[in-house]
Amino acid sequence: MANTDNKDIFAAYTEDSIRSLDWREHIRLRPGMYIGKLGDGTSTDDGIYILIKEVVDNCIDEHTMGFGKQIDIKVTEHSVTVRDYGRGIPLGKVVDVVSKINTGAKYDSKAFQKSVGLNGVGTKAVNALSQYFKVQSVREGRAKVAEFEKGILVKEHKEAPTKEVNGTLVTFTPDDTVFKNFKYIPEYLEKQIWNYCFLNAGLQINFNGQKYVSKNGLLDLLQRVTNEEDLRYPIIHLKGEDIEVALTHANQYGEEYYSFVNGQHTTQGGTHLGAFREAVVKTVRDFYKKDYEATDIRASICAAISVRVQEPVFESQTKTKLGSQTVYEGGPSMKAFVLEFLSKQLDDFLHKNPSTAEALKKRIEQSERERKELAGIKKLANERAKKANLHNRKLRDCKIHLNDEVTGKDKDESKRLDTMIFITEGDSASGSITKSRNVETQAVFSLRGKPLNCFGLTKKVVYENEEFNLLQHALNIEEGIEDLRYNQIVIATDADVDGMHIRLLLLSFFLQFFPDLVKNGHVYILETPLFRVRNKQETIYCYNEEEKAKAVKKLGNKPEITRFKGLGEISPSEFGNFIGEDIRLEPIILNKDTHIQKLLEYYMGKNTQDRQEFIIGNLRYEKDLIAE
Repeated sequence: MANTDNKDIFAAYTEDSIRSLDWREHIRLRPGMYIGKLGDGTSTDDGIYILIKEVVDNCIDEHTMGFGKQIDIKVTEHSVTVRDYGRGIPLGKVVDVVSKINTGAKYDSKAFQKSVGLNGVGTKAVNALSQYFKVQSVREGRAKVAEFEKGILVKEHKEAPTKEVNGTLVTFTPDDTVFKNFKYIPEYLEKQIWNYCFLNAGLQINFNGQKYVSKNGLLDLLQRVTNEEDLRYPIIHLKGEDIEVALTHANQYGEEYYSFVNGQHTTQGGTHLGAFREAVVKTVRDFYKKDYEATDIRASICAAISVRVQEPVFESQTKTKLGSQTVYEGGPSMKAFVLEFLSKQLDDFLHKNPSTAEALKKRIEQSERERKELAGIKKLANERAKKANLHNRKLRDCKIHLNDEVTGKDKDESKRLDTMIFITEGDSASGSITKSRNVETQAVFSLRGKPLNCFGLTKKVVYENEEFNLLQHALNIEEGIEDLRYNQIVIATDADVDGMHIRLLLLSFFLQFFPDLVKNGHVYILETPLFRVRNKQETIYCYNEEEKAKAVKKLGNKPEITRFKGLGEISPSEFGNFIGEDIRLEPIILNKDTHIQKLLEYYMGKNTQDRQEFIIGNLRYEKDLIAE
């Protein structure tokens, strides 16, 4: 019987089994290879933002080449329009440029020097993943328009005369069968727009009617992400050919970096960031003629670096990490190039600005004292954590991690970007999630109760408190977030008073000791349904009163209504519906005016009159509406 089965299997493997996909089919079948993870817009690296980035990158490349000083971007609920004022796509190639892989001007290094979109895939991916896509090019009084649906050309207009100025206009609507229930978050779009402006000083971007422009590049970026009163010395801003750097030290824990290559925000760093971190240490040691510890020099640093390279090698299509193969102009390595620049420019700056040099020295020596005070407890805590990690009963790990090495064969990074860890409270909640999670990409860390309020405490508490220490080791963030193991850190607590309190305590922990996790968009709140409304034919889960009312109206005839009071009440079979494809996450977003220490002091510090008045003024009463 076995032999017969094998014969049948081999018989079925014929020429008809071999399938060749065209460019459009391949992108739609394997979108993760082109835009990373799909998502619904709650994360900054979700595909709908990558689609915008791919289109705007082309406009930026035109600007960088000296054509077009303005870009207009309009984003409605589901549609995006981008207009640049560059040279415009050659009219005879308008269709090919957005629908034929390996077609584009960027293969000609004379036409596009140091461009970010080198492989000619970006706009083709946008086209293939859009339910509607229109491109219009204007060149010297002539215009050409082409319209597509899911990458298929539906109408190619004839060339026509026009009075519009030169440039390219792209309009697209992401395919809602690919990007399910998606929405654009304005704060994410604004951050994306500002980064383009910081990296292209003088470029004006009009976004939904508002003007964005930066005069001072990375200096403006650091001013936007820091609070002036927290800085130990004024921001150092250095510029050279193909490199720009801004840096300062603050009073926060950890290291905070913003790195860019050819205008691309490399959120996972790479060789240029590694070179910068090393170069800062060497330059500082040489200037002060002291062998300071690298961690003391970089503690509390906030810095940005931007480089331009003729042929950058990225580790994935979404270009979030610069590869080790990249060299500068075919000459010195990235490490040598960055070191040469900083060893001269930063050294010169410190010699010319003795007050800054003295403030930097005091910050380093303060970090040195803090490190030595921590040394004893840190060693013991890490030894305990190492033993616990061999069998960490608090952690139910997953198989794939964000910091897994990307191999040449692994071009689909969507699974790494989909990795998340749920931080839960209590055995019942963690049990439900553990049984229903995706073991490949979802991990669970279980708290035993309310964590400690760490506001006003030093980092010593991270090592003295076993749960905090195990958590930082589970996340792999002790030395910074470069090797973070999970892309999304999800706080999953009950939607009651105790659950809200635990959320605040965990957020205080991250904001106090690892603020860059929040600033880089890695921390979320899991939304779970408050109600289940069902009849014999259909079950609807509702996340608020409004959704419940709609569900009751839809099902009619007095359906059964269940109010979930805690995560532990939701069975594992049901929980799978809420942490899978349709998971709802609420991102923790810090706006530019947020002062972390003042925020923590107000909500987590000693009870003040202001806070009492705020609580009394915002009291509201809720009734649990449970069907009898």
